[in-house]
Amino acid sequence: MSMDASNAARVQAIGQTEINWDKLDKTKFYVVGAGLFTGVTVALYPVSVVKTRLQVATKDTLERDALAVLRGILKTDGVPGLYRGFGTVITGAIPARIIFLTALETTKVATFKMVETMKLAEPTQAAIANGLAGMTASVFSQAVFVPIDVVSQKLMVQGYSGHARYSGGLDVVRKVLQSDGIRGLYRGFGLSVMTYAPSSAVWWASYGSSQRVIWRLLGHGPGLQEAPPSNWTIMSVQAAGGIIAGATASCITTPLDTVKTRLQVMGLEKRTSVRKVVRNLIAEDGWTGLYRGLGPRFFSMSAWGTSMILTYEYLKRLCAKDE
Repeated sequence: MSMDASNAARVQAIGQTEINWDKLDKTKFYVVGAGLFTGVTVALYPVSVVKTRLQVATKDTLERDALAVLRGILKTDGVPGLYRGFGTVITGAIPARIIFLTALETTKVATFKMVETMKLAEPTQAAIANGLAGMTASVFSQAVFVPIDVVSQKLMVQGYSGHARYSGGLDVVRKVLQSDGIRGLYRGFGLSVMTYAPSSAVWWASYGSSQRVIWRLLGHGPGLQEAPPSNWTIMSVQAAGGIIAGATASCITTPLDTVKTRLQVMGLEKRTSVRKVVRNLIAEDGWTGLYRGLGPRFFSMSAWGTSMILTYEYLKRLCAKDE
């Protein structure tokens, strides 16, 4: 392929900045991806711990804001307290992420082919294709993510606000199975699907469409720019798309996430329902109770989204097969 043809092809792809699934070295993609995403998880995991504690705090808890929770954890357990449940998350995250990325990429390719025939605006096509792909990937991966959530969140809040203590992830699994059987590990499964599927759909739809709008504003796109953008420009646009997507998704889905978290960490002896959890939250803090942990969740989804998408896009470029 000539340099001119290569540049033309790259310009044509600016709106998507995508590397197709069939162009990836799958083995390299999964192996290298496991290491890269583990690094991102290490960096952002403490935010999840703080967010989870805020969401399960009772009205009698003194630590009612993110900084107070953070200080309390460091005072009681030091830095290791910020990584409670981390081993469980990492162990389960690798197969869950393989399922998610595979479903995401294959669904995205199929959906783009479908929406291309609709003659819609490029940002709209991107929103539909990415949104459907994100939702599908989330639904498939919840079979692994939900048990991880149940176990890790119980470890995150153990000893806090009256919650039980455990000797580790296996102890949580053993006690949950003894009390509730396998259903106990899937407590909140329906609500998790209702939370994460729309959240994933909103995130990927926002990311896909905002990227294309930003490219247009910068004067890039099919027929708008002859010279391809620099790698730094590409990364900046992808980072901006990740921030916008994370902010949008966190604002829309925090109430569902708060209710789901409370259901999943509830003591085994306590039986409750979504309606009761919502009623208790409103009784304690009014409607704002449904947005407990919004600050950490907003930061987490924006920071995670930006870090994840830069890692994800870099990984795809790294694992692209040579023509």
